[in-house]
Formats: sequence, C-alpha cells, structure tokens
Amino acid sequence: MESQALLPYFASLLSAIIVGGIAYLFFKKHTDNEQGRRRFLLLKDTQSKTLPLRLQAYERITLLLERIDPNSLLIRVKPIDNDLNKYEQELIRSIEDEFVHNLSQQIYVSLEMWNVTRTTKNTTIQIIRQTAMNQKIETADKLREAVLNHFMGEVSPSQKALAYLKKEIQQLF
Repeated sequence: MESQALLPYFASLLSAIIVGGIAYLFFKKHTDNEQGRRRFLLLKDTQSKTLPLRLQAYERITLLLERIDPNSLLIRVKPIDNDLNKYEQELIRSIEDEFVHNLSQQIYVSLEMWNVTRTTKNTTIQIIRQTAMNQKIETADKLREAVLNHFMGEVSPSQKALAYLKKEIQQLF
C-alpha cells in the first residue's frame, strides 16, 4: 500500500526531472547561440576596423618588394664611384633599410607572407653578394650589369613574392 501511495510522487518527480532537463537543454542552446552571435558581431566589428590596416600593410609590403627588386634597386641606387665593395654594401644597406622600415607590417600580414618577404630580402642580398664574389666582376658598373643580366631570363624573388601577396589578398575577399 505504501508503494502505491509513493507512485504518484515518483511520477511527479520523473515529470519534473524531464521538464527540468528539457528546460536546461533549451536554455543551454539559447545561451550558446547568444554567445556565438556576440562572438560573430565582435569579429565582424573587429574585421571592419582591422581590414583597412591589413590592406595598408599589404600595400607597404608591396612597396618594399618593389623597392628591393633588383631591377628597380639598381636603377635607384647608382654607384658613387667604381668601387665594387662600396657599391655592394650600399645595395645591401638599401635593402636592409627598406626591410627595417617595414618591420611593423608583420603583425598585420600572415606568418607565411612575412616569411616570404624575409626570404625575398635574404635571397636578393645573397644574389648580390654571390655576383660580387665573381672574379670577373671588378667594378660597380660590372656588378650592376651582372645582376641585371642574372634576372633577364628569370623571375626575380620580389616578383615571386608579389605573386604570393596577390594570391593572399584575394583570399581576404
């Protein structure tokens, strides 16, 4: 008899547990959706503010890559005298100065893009140094000519980096 008197209580308790569980799941889903919506709105707001900064950084990286491209570098940085070593150092200093001037841009571009930029700078310097070590090259003018001839038949590291940059920018949109 006692068990039959407890049966309505257990039925009520089971109903309350089921209703409580459903309410918990409903409110959990609602709060998760609300949190996701807030996160989306925050991300959207952040992107609207950072996108112009990122695009400006890509513009600065583009300018850097164009300025360290051997074809434009050798036209812009002319030898003062015919000393090969002085000219080699002047070219390298110009590349390093451009790079240092744009170091802060790395926080706005992807790690891969920054690595491509740094590799481009190092490769360009390496090519200038290797060309200057050639024993047939004795003057600054011969160095200019040899570096320009080196890139006549192939794409420069800067041009390869610019192609990568353009591809990365397309992924932003």
